[in-house]
Amino acid sequence: MSGKPELKGRAARLARLLPTGPGQAARTPFVLLVVLLLGGGLICLLVLNSALSEGAFKLDDLQRGTKNLTDEEQALQRDIDAYSAPDALQRRVRELGMVPGGDPAFLDPDGTVKGVPSPAPGVRQPAAYTPLVLAPEAMTDGPTPTGR
Repeated sequence: MSGKPELKGRAARLARLLPTGPGQAARTPFVLLVVLLLGGGLICLLVLNSALSEGAFKLDDLQRGTKNLTDEEQALQRDIDAYSAPDALQRRVRELGMVPGGDPAFLDPDGTVKGVPSPAPGVRQPAAYTPLVLAPEAMTDGPTPTGR
Protein backbone atom coordinates (compact mmCIF):
# COMPACT_ATOMS: atom_id res chain seq x y z
CA MET A 1 0.00 0.00 0.00
CA SER A 2 1.08 3.49 -0.75
CA GLY A 3 -0.01 5.07 2.50
CA LYS A 4 -2.68 7.20 0.89
CA PRO A 5 -6.26 6.19 1.36
CA GLU A 6 -8.30 5.72 -1.76
CA LEU A 7 -11.00 8.28 -2.29
CA LYS A 8 -14.38 7.51 -3.74
CA GLY A 9 -17.12 9.52 -5.30
CA ARG A 10 -17.06 13.24 -4.93
CA ALA A 11 -13.81 13.28 -2.99
CA ALA A 12 -12.08 11.44 -5.86
CA ARG A 13 -13.28 14.03 -8.37
CA LEU A 14 -12.08 16.89 -6.17
CA ALA A 15 -8.73 15.18 -5.61
CA ARG A 16 -8.14 15.05 -9.38
CA LEU A 17 -8.35 18.86 -9.45
CA LEU A 18 -5.39 19.17 -7.08
CA PRO A 19 -1.96 19.04 -8.70
CA THR A 20 0.00 15.86 -8.28
CA GLY A 21 3.73 16.22 -8.06
CA PRO A 22 6.01 18.01 -5.66
CA GLY A 23 4.03 18.87 -2.56
CA GLN A 24 4.94 22.55 -2.13
CA ALA A 25 5.74 25.44 -4.43
CA ALA A 26 8.85 27.50 -3.77
CA ARG A 27 8.08 30.00 -1.02
CA THR A 28 11.17 32.19 -1.44
CA PRO A 29 9.85 34.42 -4.29
CA PHE A 30 6.59 35.00 -2.45
CA VAL A 31 8.35 35.90 0.81
CA LEU A 32 10.69 38.28 -1.07
CA LEU A 33 7.73 39.94 -2.77
CA VAL A 34 5.93 40.47 0.54
CA VAL A 35 9.08 41.83 2.22
CA LEU A 36 9.73 44.21 -0.71
CA LEU A 37 6.13 45.46 -0.67
CA LEU A 38 6.20 46.04 3.08
CA GLY A 39 9.62 47.74 2.91
CA GLY A 40 8.52 49.94 0.01
CA GLY A 41 5.35 50.87 1.86
CA LEU A 42 7.30 51.83 4.97
CA ILE A 43 9.73 53.94 2.93
CA CYS A 44 6.80 55.69 1.20
CA LEU A 45 5.21 56.41 4.57
CA LEU A 46 8.49 57.81 5.88
CA VAL A 47 8.88 60.12 2.86
CA LEU A 48 5.24 61.23 3.12
CA ASN A 49 5.58 61.89 6.86
CA SER A 50 8.75 63.93 6.28
CA ALA A 51 7.06 66.02 3.58
CA LEU A 52 4.06 66.68 5.83
CA SER A 53 6.33 67.70 8.70
CA GLU A 54 8.25 70.06 6.44
CA GLY A 55 4.98 71.60 5.26
CA ALA A 56 3.85 72.04 8.86
CA PHE A 57 7.07 73.87 9.72
CA LYS A 58 6.69 76.14 6.70
CA LEU A 59 3.08 76.82 7.65
CA ASP A 60 4.13 77.70 11.20
CA ASP A 61 6.81 80.09 9.89
CA LEU A 62 4.34 81.73 7.51
CA GLN A 63 1.75 82.15 10.27
CA ARG A 64 4.37 83.71 12.55
CA GLY A 65 5.42 86.07 9.74
CA THR A 66 1.80 87.01 9.08
CA LYS A 67 1.30 87.79 12.77
CA ASN A 68 4.43 89.97 12.82
CA LEU A 69 3.34 91.84 9.69
CA THR A 70 -0.17 92.34 11.10
CA ASP A 71 1.30 93.76 14.31
CA GLU A 72 3.54 96.08 12.30
CA GLU A 73 0.60 97.21 10.16
CA GLN A 74 -1.45 98.01 13.26
CA ALA A 75 1.44 99.97 14.79
CA LEU A 76 1.86 101.97 11.58
CA GLN A 77 -1.88 102.63 11.44
CA ARG A 78 -1.75 103.94 15.04
CA ASP A 79 1.12 106.24 14.04
CA ILE A 80 -0.86 107.51 11.05
CA ASP A 81 -3.90 108.12 13.23
CA ALA A 82 -1.78 109.98 15.78
CA TYR A 83 -0.16 112.19 13.10
CA SER A 84 -3.46 112.93 11.38
CA ALA A 85 -5.33 113.92 14.54
CA PRO A 86 -6.46 117.57 14.38
CA ASP A 87 -4.51 118.70 17.45
CA ALA A 88 -1.31 117.04 16.18
CA LEU A 89 -1.74 118.67 12.75
CA GLN A 90 -2.32 122.07 14.35
CA ARG A 91 0.80 121.72 16.52
CA ARG A 92 2.95 120.70 13.51
CA VAL A 93 1.58 123.57 11.42
CA ARG A 94 2.42 126.07 14.16
CA GLU A 95 5.94 124.58 14.43
CA LEU A 96 6.42 125.17 10.71
CA GLY A 97 5.36 128.80 11.10
CA MET A 98 2.14 128.51 9.13
CA VAL A 99 -0.90 130.62 9.96
CA PRO A 100 -4.56 130.29 8.97
CA GLY A 101 -5.27 131.72 5.53
CA GLY A 102 -7.38 134.77 4.78
CA ASP A 103 -10.40 135.03 2.53
CA PRO A 104 -9.81 133.29 -0.80
CA ALA A 105 -10.44 134.70 -4.23
CA PHE A 106 -11.54 132.58 -7.19
CA LEU A 107 -10.84 132.89 -10.90
CA ASP A 108 -13.59 132.42 -13.45
CA PRO A 109 -12.80 130.67 -16.73
CA ASP A 110 -12.89 134.05 -18.48
CA GLY A 111 -10.15 135.38 -16.16
CA THR A 112 -12.22 137.59 -13.87
CA VAL A 113 -11.59 137.48 -10.13
CA LYS A 114 -14.46 136.66 -7.80
CA GLY A 115 -14.07 137.77 -4.22
CA VAL A 116 -11.53 140.02 -2.57
CA PRO A 117 -8.35 138.26 -1.47
CA SER A 118 -6.91 139.23 1.87
CA PRO A 119 -3.59 138.31 3.45
CA ALA A 120 -3.50 135.90 6.33
CA PRO A 121 -3.80 137.59 9.71
CA GLY A 122 -0.53 138.04 11.53
CA VAL A 123 1.62 137.78 8.39
CA ARG A 124 3.78 140.68 7.41
CA GLN A 125 4.54 140.90 3.76
CA PRO A 126 7.74 142.57 2.59
CA ALA A 127 7.39 145.92 0.91
CA ALA A 128 8.48 144.60 -2.46
CA TYR A 129 7.09 141.09 -2.47
CA THR A 130 7.82 139.37 -5.76
CA PRO A 131 7.06 135.71 -6.28
CA LEU A 132 9.90 133.57 -7.58
CA VAL A 133 9.30 132.57 -11.18
CA LEU A 134 11.78 130.24 -12.83
CA ALA A 135 12.45 130.07 -16.54
CA PRO A 136 11.72 126.70 -18.16
CA GLU A 137 15.46 126.14 -18.69
CA ALA A 138 16.12 126.44 -14.97
CA MET A 139 13.54 123.76 -14.16
CA THR A 140 15.30 121.00 -16.12
CA ASP A 141 18.30 119.19 -14.71
CA GLY A 142 19.93 118.28 -18.02
CA PRO A 143 21.17 120.37 -20.94
CA THR A 144 18.67 122.39 -22.93
CA PRO A 145 17.51 121.14 -26.35
CA THR A 146 19.67 123.76 -28.05
CA GLY A 147 22.79 122.12 -26.61
CA ARG A 148 23.88 124.95 -24.24
